[in-house]
Amino acid sequence: MSKKIETLVDFVTGRTIVNVGAEENRQQVEQYLVKRKGYSKDEILVDDPISFTVEGEAYRSCVDLVVTVAGRRLMAIKCAAGSLGSREREIIAAARLVDTTPLPLAVVSDGRQATVLETVSGRKLGQRMEDIPSRREAVQIVEKGKWPQALTSAQLRRERLIFRSYDSMNVNVARRIRPGS
Repeated sequence: MSKKIETLVDFVTGRTIVNVGAEENRQQVEQYLVKRKGYSKDEILVDDPISFTVEGEAYRSCVDLVVTVAGRRLMAIKCAAGSLGSREREIIAAARLVDTTPLPLAVVSDGRQATVLETVSGRKLGQRMEDIPSRREAVQIVEKGKWPQALTSAQLRRERLIFRSYDSMNVNVARRIRPGS
């Protein structure tokens, strides 16, 4: 007997998606960003592709959410169903790799709580949903123009290994579900 795969409509994209893992948590985060923090839906990238080569092998995945303001990628967000602390290093690595230079902020959230991290140092800036910068605060960050420097090749290699290690353990995600499975 096969189990019926549940779906839902993504708040930001309007696409029908598989409801597995932390998907309901992601929907809460998306709604919070739009309704409480003032971002528009078109400033939120859902399942933003990330790809690189590590140890001679191509690796492709996605970052749950990437928030953009004024055409700049500002914040990478990992939506988790379990412990936020266990996902901090993964989202920091993603925020360091998803663009040509690291994004300023990395966030891990379960839709009710959030940990906001400064990407370069990994320092915690806040531990509540309210600590996620509002759109107005994000514009100020972009206007200051202090963006992290590009990583060295050794740093890139290390971050790629870290991200791949954590990300490959994410088995209960839609991109790993095959139709008919």
